[in-house]
Amino acid sequence: MKVRKFGNTDRMVSEIGLGCWQLGGDWGRIDDYTAQKVMEAAVENGISFFDTADAYGGGRSEKLLYKYLKPLAPESFIATKLGRFEGPDGLDKFSFDDFRRFTENSLKRLGVEVLDLTQLHCFPTGMMKKGEVFDWLRKLKQGGKIRSFGASVESVEEAELCLEQEGLDSLQIIFSIFRQKPITSIFDQARDKGVALIIRLPLASGLLAGRMHAGMSFPESDHRHFNSDGQCFNVGETFAGIPFKTGLELLDELKTLVPGGLNLAQMALRWILDYDAVTVVIPGSKTPGQVPENASASQLAPLPEALHEQLNRFYHERVARHIRGKY
Repeated sequence: MKVRKFGNTDRMVSEIGLGCWQLGGDWGRIDDYTAQKVMEAAVENGISFFDTADAYGGGRSEKLLYKYLKPLAPESFIATKLGRFEGPDGLDKFSFDDFRRFTENSLKRLGVEVLDLTQLHCFPTGMMKKGEVFDWLRKLKQGGKIRSFGASVESVEEAELCLEQEGLDSLQIIFSIFRQKPITSIFDQARDKGVALIIRLPLASGLLAGRMHAGMSFPESDHRHFNSDGQCFNVGETFAGIPFKTGLELLDELKTLVPGGLNLAQMALRWILDYDAVTVVIPGSKTPGQVPENASASQLAPLPEALHEQLNRFYHERVARHIRGKY
């Protein structure tokens, strides 16, 4: 597993990490044994970066990381998020005391004295424009509760707002072959400012793994079932904002571009890693068997420039018009 420097910090992290949303049960139920095996597979394959949130399973994801990851790899980099678990009605009612309480609760669940990284968890654009939430994060850092702070965002506009903030260490964005806008809008800014880019949903909720089909269904507790059209939160978080049926049709074309010796998921992850502005990619894995395949992208050679040009044309000509939600 290759590593990359995490922004302006002195930490090095694996360029393929593990997204831990699924450990909370928000992708369908996952039992403790399976969660343990997923984390063991991650460590065995050189993964040292784990992204979670206090809201994932109401704290379950953080607790499982403490229970199973800490004994295996205590030096792993764990990034968490705050703001969507509990609090007053409406995110605009938050106070610094809420932020401090959320942070203390994550510290307890993760069993640490200081958080490696905490991130705003998809806050409203207007709230980030005011800037007060970033002042609160700076206070938490000054108080020794967090080492670094960042933001997980849903749109390029929100990413650009965050990049204006002094001391921002990281930015988490949705980016994939199906969602390429950040390349020309924020990559250069992030690189110039030394802000780490964390890439979530690199496989578009599993679509780009290439194994889904029209007749399949998802558990009722899986966001791919209850949020397929943005019924509960930003539709961009599910299948990259593309209608499921349309996504399957696009896959038929995309599969014809996969080079020999690779599968679709490996191509999709390698394509992201070819951008040097990217720090770490965090595909989620519900089974331990998915982990080695995702991790293998780190050892693959960069994709040919001609293929990058084909994938760029594919996105602009066939994909972009189907994207819904914040972008």
